[in-house]
This record gives sequence, structure tokens and C-alpha cells, in this order.
Amino acid sequence: MYLFEVFALMENIKAFHNYLLRFSDITDEEFQKNLVPVIKVRKFGKKEIITQAGDIENHFNFITKGLVRKYYKKGHQEINTQISYEGHLILCQESFHSRLPSEYSLETIEPCHLVSIKYEDLEAVYASSHKMEHLARLLITYAMVIKDRWQIQLVKMSPRERFLNFVVKNPELMQRVPQKYLASYLNIKPETFSRFKHLLREHSKQHG
Repeated sequence: MYLFEVFALMENIKAFHNYLLRFSDITDEEFQKNLVPVIKVRKFGKKEIITQAGDIENHFNFITKGLVRKYYKKGHQEINTQISYEGHLILCQESFHSRLPSEYSLETIEPCHLVSIKYEDLEAVYASSHKMEHLARLLITYAMVIKDRWQIQLVKMSPRERFLNFVVKNPELMQRVPQKYLASYLNIKPETFSRFKHLLREHSKQHG
């Protein structure tokens, strides 16, 4: 393995450790002992399927480079339920935890690097100590809270409010993610999304 590949691998793993430190004071020693041996850095090209609907989700994934969307099919339509980028987790959670075939697919929007751990390996890590088990509970709880918050936004916010809230929090994604994916994710009709973008440009000109 070339030196720059080793360095890139270490940077990916370090980013994952830094993410976990938000939930637990996991030491370098604990991280190296429990998690590094089961981590695999996976690389995917643009518009490549990571997990296919109908398959069982076998990987817990942390994104260190790129963009991934999670979607399901409704007739000929693809409904996006998650768009995640560097520093976020992405997996078909229902399938991963239940060990049943996934209703969702994961697909890259940009070339991606994922820090991935297989289900069986992660279960063994969680079973290895109380601290690791506690970390698992915190991660699962956090994912559930984020999902619930998004569901509340979909119900309580108007399409315009959802659009503006998303743009304020994720300005760079407006450039990186195709409009049709964003419109689906925000549950906004494509033509309405285009109108909102136009209003945003006008607003920028007036207040620029």
C-alpha cells in the first residue's frame, strides 16, 4: 500500500473517531482496540448503489467524503428520505437492526468514501464492554431524534418554510445536490422548488 493511501486511511478513521467523541469519551486506546480492527474504508463512484432495496443492510456507514441519498420507490417515482454528506451516518437502519430486507436503497450522488463496519462485527464490539454498549444506545437514540425532528418539519412547516430552513442550514448542498433530489427530499413539487430558488436569487440581489 502506498504511503498516501495509508495516510488517507488514517484520516478517514480519525474523522470517525472524532465523530464518536461527540457521544462518548472513547480513548485512542479503546478506539484502536475495539473499532479499528473491524473498520473498512469503502470507496464508491458517482451514482453507485451502496445498498439495494430488497437486500439486508449489512453495514453501518460514516461518510468521510461525498454525498449519499436514501430513497424508496413509489411506482416510477423515487422518494428521497435522507441526503447526507461528510461527517454524517448513513444506513438503512430498519433493515440493519431488524435483519430484514430493506425497503430503501442507498446511492451515491458524488464519489464517496465510507468508514463501514459490518453488523456482526459491530454487535461483537457492543457486547465487548458496557461503554461500547452505551455508545450504541446513544448513536441509535440520536438517529431516532434526528428522524423525528425531520418528520415534524414535514408536518408543521409550509413548503416555503422547509425550503428556507434547509437553504440557511445547508447552503452548499444547493450547489452539490441535483434539484430533483432536493425537491423530493423536502416534499416540494419541482416547479414550486424552482419558484423558491428564483425568489431566493431576487432576495440575494436586493440584500447583497
